Amino acid sequence: MTHHQFRAAAVQAAPVFLDLDASIDKAIGLIEDAARAGAELVAFPETYLPGYPWYIWLDAPAWGFQFTQRYFDNSLEYGTPEADRIAQAAKDNHIMVVMGLSERYKASLYIAQWIIDAEGKTVAMRRKLKPTHVERTVYGEGDGSDLSVYDTALGRVGALCCWEHLQPLSKYAMYSQNEQIHVGAWPSFSLYTGAAYALGPEVNTAASRIYAVEGGCFVISPCATVSPEMIDIMCTDDAKRAMLTAGGGHARIFAPDGQLMHEPLAHDEEGLVFADIDTSVISIAKAAADPAGHYSRPDVTRLWLNKTPGDRVVPGQPVDRARYDVTEEPAELRLEIIEHLAGLEDSAHV
Repeated sequence: MTHHQFRAAAVQAAPVFLDLDASIDKAIGLIEDAARAGAELVAFPETYLPGYPWYIWLDAPAWGFQFTQRYFDNSLEYGTPEADRIAQAAKDNHIMVVMGLSERYKASLYIAQWIIDAEGKTVAMRRKLKPTHVERTVYGEGDGSDLSVYDTALGRVGALCCWEHLQPLSKYAMYSQNEQIHVGAWPSFSLYTGAAYALGPEVNTAASRIYAVEGGCFVISPCATVSPEMIDIMCTDDAKRAMLTAGGGHARIFAPDGQLMHEPLAHDEEGLVFADIDTSVISIAKAAADPAGHYSRPDVTRLWLNKTPGDRVVPGQPVDRARYDVTEEPAELRLEIIEHLAGLEDSAHV
């Protein structure tokens, strides 16, 4: 296996909430900062563009509707001039970018990660397999094709978002594909601080660390912060201000043995954390415990992974009736052809 050495960066910063163009400006600045520091990969938090919709956790869905159109309009659509700016920044700075975004596709939104190589070309466009809890009031779902690992110039790269790191089978699907560099994107850890089950930094940074140890891979975990401006936009009363606090950034990079590879930033500090990656050490971790190789028991437990894309509309094949002349055939053959035609017609219906 080819080994790679490079510097990686994880973003800890707030977006310019609900402002796609300004958030892209800020993202490009962070891309440039990472490249100037020698990084060959920079990873952004979950839905960095145009920010995580914390309002869905603060009140009833009907109250949150006031943000719906603005959030939709400022989500990123692939193939647009806005998306081209990000790809161009990756190319101009010769750096791989893993961008967290709210993806706008037709009339729906998806929690997405866009992997762009150092030439500005798309490696992958994935969606979170299952939005978490109230996220399902905003976003649709990904499919099995999103649980994939990709060959790149830096090694085998994969990505997941937030509580996908609490899904044992999804993680195992990634481990089984010999992932070397994993981007685990998180929003800030700012909600119900100190009071809610599993929403704080202790559990979630531990999930990133455990992923590194279980998967025997490097884990780059960007994490956003909540800015005072975001508080002003979403927290319209004292009760909401008590639920959502500023800061909450806990960007981390972990080695395959679970070691934290850098000094962390303060939770309310914006910036980048860096680590020097050497994929050759993965062999040491995997020699001890390769979860999908010598340390597995496929005769006892197995994972079935369905990678079929989950397209909502699949056109059927049109029926060419001129190919069939049933009037001159024996009765049994006519029946077989008629049943075949009926099956084709059924498959053409959505």
